[in-house]
This record gives sequence, structure tokens and C-alpha cells, in this order.
Amino acid sequence: MNLLTLFRPLALLILLASALALCSAPAFAQTEDEPAGGEIALETDAPSDAAIAQRIATIFDEIDTLSAVEITVEAGVVTLTGQTVTADAANRAETLALRVEGVVTVENRIGRDVSVATRVAPAVGELETTVQDLVRVLPLLALAVLVFMALSLLGWLLSRWDGLWRVLTPNRFVAELVGSTVFGLFVVFGLVSALNLLDATAFLGALLGAAGVIGLAVGFAVKDTIENYIASIMLSVRQPFRPNDHVVIDGQEGRVIRLTSRATVLMTLEGNHLRLPNALVFKAVILNYTRNPERRFDFVLGVDPEDDPLSAIETGLGALKSLTFVMTEPDPSAGIREVGDSTINLFFAGWIDQTQSDFMKSRSVAIATVKAALDAAGFTLPDPTYRLRIDSGALPAASPSVKTPARTAKPPSAPAKPELADATDVAPDTSLAERVEEERREVKSGDLLSEDAPSE
Repeated sequence: MNLLTLFRPLALLILLASALALCSAPAFAQTEDEPAGGEIALETDAPSDAAIAQRIATIFDEIDTLSAVEITVEAGVVTLTGQTVTADAANRAETLALRVEGVVTVENRIGRDVSVATRVAPAVGELETTVQDLVRVLPLLALAVLVFMALSLLGWLLSRWDGLWRVLTPNRFVAELVGSTVFGLFVVFGLVSALNLLDATAFLGALLGAAGVIGLAVGFAVKDTIENYIASIMLSVRQPFRPNDHVVIDGQEGRVIRLTSRATVLMTLEGNHLRLPNALVFKAVILNYTRNPERRFDFVLGVDPEDDPLSAIETGLGALKSLTFVMTEPDPSAGIREVGDSTINLFFAGWIDQTQSDFMKSRSVAIATVKAALDAAGFTLPDPTYRLRIDSGALPAASPSVKTPARTAKPPSAPAKPELADATDVAPDTSLAERVEEERREVKSGDLLSEDAPSE
């Protein structure tokens, strides 16, 4: 027995299996190509052509875009004719027809209706429907508008109730801020209530989301303005200064005219307007000369190194105490500041009441009075002395036999009573303060400062 005889049955078996696979492939393909979705059951048990046509017609009659489609059925083959407005409607008709039980295939011969009347009629119908819906919703819309306006009016009336907010918050600016906040809350509450009546909560969510995004963007854009506004609130509550106070803010000196929602306005000692951002003022070092009416002045005078500095201090201090505008409590003080190359620098200080005496005038009179007293007592206020040494021998050397007599210390003498001190005008200069008050009277609005509010 050869190998061909052994493998002949095996080859026949392989050919038979291949033939069976080819015959069964169309069946599998047909199974895979079955349309998706469930079948629509017929009203009758028999899948006749009339029943199929009746079922498809009943379905198409319920759809406005397919009501003009005509159906014919022959041996399970459905032929669709007529016209639709859009190609999607024709495709939809074919899909629905294929789902009906007993339909073998569908011949789609539906054309598109391009007439003007057909195109305009749906738009007119939609407009009429919209108008009818609007007419039906008008009472509800009127009620929503009425609720919104009522709540907004109530919030506005509450925000204008200054007496209530002044009792709750003594600061006028904070009272106005609270009133505005209450009004805004009532407006938002009215808007939410109106949208709830109209069943437009989805629109409300979108509106709040858009408002949040816009608020974030605006906040970054006006960061400096918001910072100044918050600083204005804090300054109006804390009141580190009052109107017409003489202050130094961040090295800028002047009298306070007003505090606005953005800046602090000063009048400099030269009479000029100076605007400082409130954010800078809130963080700056503030020196207030007006808060404490008692103020100390001081100055330095130099005497000859050969003079007795203690006697000079006693003489100058006596002259300082003799001035009527110098306060006796606290007492004037004096001392040795330093020993220089050609002078001994003496320090003098005294206190004045700024409501009765001008600082610059009083200090000037005090310096002139002490200097005159030291001169009258024989003390020397020398000029700076410089010693030059020349090694070339061009100038003759001083004779060793000549001796400079030593100076003797002067005994302390009674201070000379200043004759012009009492006659000198040291009254406060009120011209700048009067200009500030005049401007404050002219512009009363927008000032956040109050003379009656508590101050730090």
C-alpha cells in the first residue's frame, strides 16, 4: 500500500468540509446583516401586504414630516413615494419601514419638496406656535416681573433707611456699604424667585456661572482698585487721623483734607494738593503732629572748648525757662551733645502747646534767646578752626619764649533776661488750616472722615 492510497480519504474529507463552509457562509452573513432594533408588531396575525401598508401609514400619519409619503407594498417589498422637506425625513421613513414585520426590502423613491410655500409654512407655523405659547405664559411672566420688582423695591427702601444702619454701624461709610449690600441681596433674591416661577432654573445656573467667570476676570483686572476700596473701608473704621490733622504719611507732609473711596487728599505746607492711594496710606507709617497738642522742640549750639560747658548749660537753660511760651511741665532740658574739633555742642529742648504757640516760631525765638544769653554771659560761639602745619620752613617758627596765656573759665553768671522774647509773636499760623476748612465746606460729599467718630 503506497502513501497516495492512505491520504486519499483524508483529502476527500477536507474537500467536503470546505464545501459545507461555503454553503453556510451566506446564512451567517445574513444573520450579521440583520437590521438593528426590535420589530414593530402588526395589528393582524397575518403579515399581508395590506397589513404592512396600513401599519406603515398609521406610523407616518403621526409624524408631520412624513404625512405626505405614499406607501405601496407588493410581496413584502415596500415602495415609498411622495415628497419630504428634508433628506433626513426620507431616510427616517425608510428606516421605520424596514422595522415593520414582514417587510423584505424598501424602495425609497421619496423626492424633496423645494417649493417656497412648503418652506415658509413651517416657519410661519413655528412663529404662530411661539406667539401662542408667549400669550399663554404672559400672566406667569407678569407675576414673575411683579415679584422681582417688589423684592427689589423692598431692598431699595431698606438700603435707604439710614437711621437703622447708623445704629448698627456708627461709621457712615460702612453704613452705606451695608445698605448697598442689602439692596444687592434683595435684587438677587428677586431674580431667583422670578426665574423659579418661570421654571428657568437652568438659565439661572448658567447665569450664575457666567457671572462668576466674569467677576473673576474683572477682579484680576481691577485688583488695585479693589485693594484701595478695601483699604478705604479699613481707614474709615480705624480713623488714624481726622480732618485738618497735620500728618506725615510715607514721608509726605501736609494737612488732611478728606478721605475718599480711593485716595487720601492732603494739602502740603506749600498749599498744594497731594493724593495718596489708600492702599499705600493703610500700610504706611503715619506721623500725626496734631493728635497730641504738646510738642517738644530742640536745637544745638556750640561754645568754645575753653569755656565751661556746665556754666553755659545753666545759662542757656535759665534763658529757655524765662520764655513764657515754654511749658514748665515737662521742664526744659539741656546737656552736652558731643565734643567737636573746635566746639562743644550743647543740646537744648523745650515743650510748647501747639494750640497756643507755633512750633517753628517758638523754636526760632528759643534759639535766638539762648544764643543772646550765652553771648551776654561772655561765652564764645566760635567758628570752625583749622590748624595748618608747614614743614618747608617758609614761615618763621614761633619764638619759644613767647607763651600764650591760658584762658580762665568764666564763672557762671545770671542769665540775661531776653528783652524781645516776650514781644515776639509766636501765635500759631492758622492760614493753612483755614484753607483746609474752607475747602471741606465747599466739597462735603465723598468724605469718609468724621470728627465725631472714634480714632486710633
